[in-house]
This record gives sequence, structure tokens and C-alpha cells, in this order.
Amino acid sequence: MRAAVISKFKDQLEIKELSVPEVGNKDVLVKIQACGVCHTDLHACHGDWPVKPQLPLVPGHEGVGEIVSLGADVKHLKIGDRVGIPWLYSACGQCEYCLSGRETLCLEQQNCGYSVNGSFAQFCLADGDYVVKVPDGLSAIEAAPLFCAGVTSYKALKESGVKAGEWVAIYGVGGLGHLAIQYAKALGMKVIAVDTGTEKLALAKELGAAYTLDYQTQDCAQQIQQLVGGAHGVVCTAVSKEAFEASFHSLRRGATFVLVGLPAETISLPIFDTVLKGIKVVGSIVGTRQDLQECLAFAADGLIKAIVEVRSLEEINQIFTEMENAEITGRIVIEMN
Repeated sequence: MRAAVISKFKDQLEIKELSVPEVGNKDVLVKIQACGVCHTDLHACHGDWPVKPQLPLVPGHEGVGEIVSLGADVKHLKIGDRVGIPWLYSACGQCEYCLSGRETLCLEQQNCGYSVNGSFAQFCLADGDYVVKVPDGLSAIEAAPLFCAGVTSYKALKESGVKAGEWVAIYGVGGLGHLAIQYAKALGMKVIAVDTGTEKLALAKELGAAYTLDYQTQDCAQQIQQLVGGAHGVVCTAVSKEAFEASFHSLRRGATFVLVGLPAETISLPIFDTVLKGIKVVGSIVGTRQDLQECLAFAADGLIKAIVEVRSLEEINQIFTEMENAEITGRIVIEMN
């Protein structure tokens, strides 16, 4: 099978011919039709995070395709089912986190395209218990970005606790942020979008943001306080220290600050203000299988649509360059031929 492989951190990926993985008793083999490209894939290939993947590695964790083979113990799926393989490749199923519906915190979890080979390939092996079916009416290209960007933004909004009719500020209108705006609207929230540039702010307005603010020309935290008295919740998908600090100061009393983006820097939170104002600070990491089913259902009902640009596997290094230069609007999806 053809696959994109990283063999040394920060090198370019190579398109190689690899053996098709063998299916174990609990596995399914998925013939990949489409796979989204996430900033996490770039981090994996650069070895940016404290826990580094073992190389060589096939990245990719937004793969969608058709089951072509399955193990003897897989009874709830069949050959021909369309499924997606998310970041949460598997978890132990027995720890306190798995048993309490917080499987993304499992210490024994495996991650697709990071600790195990992912779906920048024609075929991808997956744990049959952790793939999620794609609803009818959603194409592989439409569904692929929802298996990370979609479920991550949806879960972050759930974590914010913002109710219908309340204000949520979304910092960053990129691959996650443009979906977060749509999910927020579908959940009945009122949205303030923060980014920079005419194109991104126009997109945010088109997607339903009531207010759009440019962080390069405006004091966004001050503006949000003046416009609505502070947001009931903020979801920060941006990858800059400045965005996180502005996010905190955009909150009203009793609000929730949800951290999603993963900048390399650390931030300082004012303890006095956090305590006095009753601010809740929450880290939100992707989502569970249940979250995935819910976020896919919104898309199947026509309420969510990822903005995608379709590319080929052979373009992966150019895609990464564009990602590093912040030249991508929406999400890139690789179509497998």
C-alpha cells in the first residue's frame, strides 16, 4: 500500500510502499477514502511535544473509509461499513476515566498517527471498538475533518457550559474555529469570533458570528467587555500565548475559559482575578466516541459543514509548509485514489 512516512523528526515525509497491516481478532482494516490534515500531524512529524512518537511513523488521525476486513471478535461491524478512525485509537476500557465516560484521559490510550500508524495511507488498521460509523449522507471528504477538528471544537463548547442565548467568544477562526462557530450556533449560543485579516473575519460573519474582532487592530478583551459585558465562555483554539491571555480577560464573572490550542509557551493566570471572579479554567482534549456520534449527527442534519480543500497524498509536504505559514483556511483533506 502507498503511505506517507516520517523517518526523522523535521525531515520531509516520503511516499513509500508498505505492507498492508494484518488484522487481529479485535481489529478492522479500513480502506481509506479521505483523511484530514491536522496541526497535530505536523507536531508529530517535528517531535514538538514532550512525549514523542516512535519513528518511522505513518501520521494521520482523521481517516474515513470502508471496512474491508475484520477480526473474529468484532461483532458490531461488518465489511462495507463506512467508519472513521479518530485520534483516540484505543483505551483500556477499565480505568476510572474510561468507566466514567472520560476515555480521552485514559493513561493507557493509543493515538492514531502518533503512537500507532495512522491514515495517511491507502489502508489503516484500527481497533474495532473505537472506530465510529459515518452517517448516511455524509461523504468521506465531508466527514474526515469532523473526526478531530469537529469533535474537538464540539466537546470544547460542551465543556464551556455556555447555554443557548448566552455569549461564547471563539479565539481563532481556523480549522477548529470555523467549525466551533457553526457548532455554537447550532447549540443556540451567540458568537463573538476573534482572528485577524479580512478573509477570516468575513468567513466568521458568514458562518453566523454576531461580532468579529481583529486582534491586530483592536483590544479584543476590552471590546468584548464593552459589547456584551464579557463572554459567558471562551474557547481558545489559537496557538499563541497572546490569544490565551486575551481570552482570559474576555470573560465575565462566573465564566469558563476552555483551553484547546497548544502553543509552546506557558501563560500566567492572575490568581486574584480567577478566584474573585469565580472563573473556571478547563483543558479540553478531543472527544469521546459519544461526542463523535453527536458531532457527526449535526453534520448529517446539515447544520455543520467543514470548509475543505481537497489535495493528494503526494502534496503532504507542501501542505505542511502552508500550515506552518498560516496559509490554510478551513481544513485540508487528502483524497486517496
